[in-house]
Amino acid sequence: MPPLRRLTTDRLRVFFSRLKDRLWVRPLLLCVLAVGGTFIARLVDGTGLADVLPRIQQDSVESLLTIMASSMLVIATFSVGAMVAAYASASVGATPRSIPLVISDDVTQNALSAFIGAFIFSIVSLVAVQNHIFGSAGLFAIYVLTLLVFAIVILTFVRWVDRIARLGRVVNTIEKVEEAATGALDRRRHAPTLGALAISASQIRETGIPVFPPKVGYVQHVDLETLQSAAEAADCRVMVTALPGTFVSARRPILRVAGCDAFEPEAFSGAFTICPNRVFEDDPRFALLALSEIADKALSPGMNDPGTAINVIGAMVRLFTLWVSPLEPDRVMEITYDRVSVPTLEIDDLFDDAFTAIARDGAGFVEVSIRLQKAFRALAETDDQVLIEAAKRHSRMALARSERAMSFPADIDAVRRAASFSALGAQDEGAARGL
Repeated sequence: MPPLRRLTTDRLRVFFSRLKDRLWVRPLLLCVLAVGGTFIARLVDGTGLADVLPRIQQDSVESLLTIMASSMLVIATFSVGAMVAAYASASVGATPRSIPLVISDDVTQNALSAFIGAFIFSIVSLVAVQNHIFGSAGLFAIYVLTLLVFAIVILTFVRWVDRIARLGRVVNTIEKVEEAATGALDRRRHAPTLGALAISASQIRETGIPVFPPKVGYVQHVDLETLQSAAEAADCRVMVTALPGTFVSARRPILRVAGCDAFEPEAFSGAFTICPNRVFEDDPRFALLALSEIADKALSPGMNDPGTAINVIGAMVRLFTLWVSPLEPDRVMEITYDRVSVPTLEIDDLFDDAFTAIARDGAGFVEVSIRLQKAFRALAETDDQVLIEAAKRHSRMALARSERAMSFPADIDAVRRAASFSALGAQDEGAARGL
């Protein structure tokens, strides 16, 4: 029987993916490199280069390092304050669900790492120089390293100033959430069943012995390699009922086991990572919900910003166009786990996550309602029949909401004309009500 938490390649992938988004990882690595650079400079003294390298005065090296030590701590403190302000702006102006994406911004993390690393380098090198650890060659090496660190810090600071001016703003946050959604949807469309067999929700409900989660929360990741190994050991088949993003409780099964009567549930439930919050990486629906929340907040009376909702609708059209675009054959994931069955994402569920809240709270905005109908029309012009039906269904529902929310006849007529490709039935019903 495999252990509960096997160290698999998929689990390692998720671990390193989460680790690189931690705010402390890159500063720690830069600190290690900074300390290592000082000791590497000490090794130059033993290479016999002292006779050919220019002689550098110790006072000049100390002055440079002192300036760097005093300035880098101030800049690092300032950068942290600016980052906190950006996170607060993203939380208030967009949605708190976008905070992990704002925190994981590469430019900001690199800038903070460079400032802290330069500070550590200057402190360690200054102590070493003042204690006469270096010879003439080592002083030259420290001098060169100090100039190099100065150049890196200046370039990083200039780039970071441009980024921090936009970090946390609603437009920038929409771009980051759309980027996360693009990655999640693109991975899922190339691996619709995550490398397992396909199964419908009705088939899952009808067969197998249920296995319940060890705790309550959201499924963040399912390690199919562990499930495959457990199924082979028990000589059974496994049907996953809880995809990443599903909220599970003590009486909601996360999978069903068929083909055997005796097995250890822990061997299967250990493949599920369950936490209090959802994450974007393996959960495309969460990214769509986050985008929808940004638009929904913009449509609230306190914000009254229909332009942001229109931007989000455009992002939704791009995402669903990607979903039905041709696959890249070399990226399509083959069936690897033949003892595991996984349901595919339903396009109706994706549409509900993306458009329901916008259609509900934007029904009274004529510009939002028209743009939403144009979005449905654009999606209905694709070659995917399932996507076409979903677009028409949501177009009719959005039109019905607009007819109820609007009172000015010209606005209602404008929305009806935009929805004419799919909402003839709704138009007839509106005429019958005298709208």
